[in-house]
Amino acid sequence: MSPAAEQWRIEEYRVGDRSPILEFLRGLSGRDSEEAEALLLLLMRRGNQVREPRSKALGEGLFELRGRRVRLFYMFLPGRRVMLLDGVIKKTDKIAVSVLTRLKQCQREVLRRDREAGTL
Repeated sequence: MSPAAEQWRIEEYRVGDRSPILEFLRGLSGRDSEEAEALLLLLMRRGNQVREPRSKALGEGLFELRGRRVRLFYMFLPGRRVMLLDGVIKKTDKIAVSVLTRLKQCQREVLRRDREAGTL
């Protein structure tokens, strides 16, 4: 299989026994749930090749996967890994500052853990 055809490994950020992204995804229903599933399949297949309007860089290695209402936040790690951080249902065009602040904290924690594990 060529590198372009290899799938990306999707991982979830965890805080203790909690997974913010899994909690978000489990809370979805109907069209939102279907949309999230389609977005995740796209990310798994295309990884860093997903472009706007489906993916938007938020700066400093943080990305937003964009559906009609569903927003999934993620980052890339070495080894064709995607770390899912959390998600929201879009209510406005702008991401709340409090959400961005929390996501950046999650991102720092993921990077710290990866450095300690020697995978960065």
